[in-house]
Order: sequence, then structure tokens, then C-alpha cells
Amino acid sequence: MSFIKKFIEQETVSRRNFLLASAFGISGAAAARMFGPSPVQAATYSDPTIAWSYRNRTNPYWNEIVSGGEAFVESLGKSKGDLTHLINEGSSEKSLADVKALLAKTNGELALAIDTNDAPNARPVVESCVEAGAYVSTLWNKTDDLHPWDFGDNYVSHMSWSDEGPAEQTARILLDAIGGKGGVVHLGGIASNNPAIERLAGLKTALLDYPDAELLDAQPADWDTQKANQIMSSFITRYGDEIKGVHCANDTIGYGVLEALRAEGMDIPIVTYDGNPQAVDLVREGRILATVFTNPHWGGGITAALAYHAAIGTFKPSEEPKEHREFYGPTIMVTPDDAAAFKANYIENVPTYDWTDFWGPANGQIQYK
Repeated sequence: MSFIKKFIEQETVSRRNFLLASAFGISGAAAARMFGPSPVQAATYSDPTIAWSYRNRTNPYWNEIVSGGEAFVESLGKSKGDLTHLINEGSSEKSLADVKALLAKTNGELALAIDTNDAPNARPVVESCVEAGAYVSTLWNKTDDLHPWDFGDNYVSHMSWSDEGPAEQTARILLDAIGGKGGVVHLGGIASNNPAIERLAGLKTALLDYPDAELLDAQPADWDTQKANQIMSSFITRYGDEIKGVHCANDTIGYGVLEALRAEGMDIPIVTYDGNPQAVDLVREGRILATVFTNPHWGGGITAALAYHAAIGTFKPSEEPKEHREFYGPTIMVTPDDAAAFKANYIENVPTYDWTDFWGPANGQIQYK
């Protein structure tokens, strides 16, 4: 379990650095506009800045996302250093402020891939990019009323994952492991995050078929290992042996849960989500019953590729069908039975992708909305 302790320490240092930066006014707030931006004539650029905006790189999932972005940049004959990193540390205010600063610096000649951190932040980010003439592709978080086709060419695409179904599958694995009886707890992501909402919904759907099982509690852990550790410790204090299983919204939450269980000498089943390398090893060892892989390396690369190729005029987003503007990425369930084969195929040997095959099924079995 030493890597879990190290992971918690890394997150603590990362959070401390962010708080120091915030204290000096590096992050800022911006009010969302009541109306959308005025239409602008989309321009194309010969060599736009390529950027990825994300939470932090100490999180294995986001490290894989950014590694995909770097692989795409290298496919252009550039170096990894040519990818600009906007690290928001879970702050939507910083996310928006960083984007606006980069738009000003590049005069809008920007291809941006971004997870806006929470759904409400997507609109001001998109509107800022559109107004500046930049090209933006979003990942995971946006509100249901925000669509790329309402913003011409500059809002290129949005990719998310259909999380409710896979989360329901992991919940059923968990509930079967406890004999369909007893209490379970759920530790989620940021409350306003689309995947956090869907993953909790998946658990609740599964529970409908298990009348002898009960959801004792569900709390947002903000995708954070240390916060998950604290919440799980409080769950143990409150519910004790009533807890028969734990449903985690992602792998990094699971690491905090496992450390809390270890500290109390408890050995109960847990399930997670994301398919990070460390989690896959824990699945192989039987410490985690299942995780769900969303191919973050491909997701990070193809999101950047879509923004970049739209920016240089390889394709015109407004001429594409709606299913090429909003779509679901792939998911793969990882259990102890197939964890070794999965690790060999996706972690030890990362597939090579054609970053110009934007919507090809070979890129990850895309599901259209």
C-alpha cells in the first residue's frame, strides 16, 4: 500500500502549491453572461498554440489524458514541450482565468482541449474562446443546453462517457460480492460534475434490484484521495460493521478508501472507475473487485487533435453531422479475470493511434449520442 501513501502526500503538496498561488491572486472569478457571444467569422491558423487545460498531473487519470495530448503533438513533428499546460487544481475560476489569459497571449490563435472542471464553467470558457476566434474541444463536463453546433466552427466538439451503465455494472459486481445484502456507501466526485452524477445514478439503479441492500450514505469526495480517506474514516466511525461494500466514483478515491480500511483493519469489497495502472494492479491482486477503463490516452489525444485540425482548416466542424460534434468515448470493464490481459494490451503496450481518424471505430468504439 506504499504507493497509496505516496499518492496522498503528492496530492497534499499539489494542493498547498495551488492555495499559495491563489493567495497571490493568480486565480480569478468571472461572471457568466446571460446571452451567448456575437457570431464571429471563423479564421484558420497555420500554427496555432495547442493547449490542454486539466486538473493536475499527479492524478494518474489526468496524467494519461495529457500523455495522449503529448503523443498527438509529437505526431505533428513537434516536441512534448510544444503542448501548453493549464493546470487548474480543481478550481473552475482558475480554469476560466487561465483560458482568458492564454487567449490574450495568443491573440486567439489557439487550439484548446479542456475539461472545464464542472459543468457550469463550460459556457463561459466556450464563449470566451468563440469571441477570441479560438477553437475549443471539451471533455467530460458541460451543461445539457450547451452544444457545439450552436457556436459555428469554433466550438469543435464535446466528448463524454456514458457512465451510468458501467457504474451500474460495477455496483452489481459489488452487490453480488456481498450476497445482495447489507449496507454500502458511495464516495463521489465533484457534486456538479457530469460523471459524478451519472456514477452515483448507476449505483442507485442497481440497488433497485437488490431489496436487501441499502445505500447507507453518499458523499462527494471531489475526486480527491485525501478527502476520500477522511470521508471513509468518518463513514467507518458512523456506520462501523454495517458497511459491507464501497462504491467509488474513481480509482483515486478508491486509494483513499483502501488506506482508511487498512487503518481500521477492515477488509471489505470495493469497486472503482477509470482503469488507472495502479488500480488495475489492485484488481489483479483482488484488492479492488472491478474498475472501468475509459482510454484516457486516446481521449486526451483525440480531443486535442479535433481542436487543432479544426483550427488549421483540415475540416470544417459546422459541416459535420451532430454525432461528430457530441459523442461518447469507449469503456472497458476490468475484473480480476481479465486484468492481466488488459494490462498487457493497454498499459504495458499503449496502442498507437491515428490522430487524424477522428471518429473511426478503430480509435475506441465510439458511441454516438
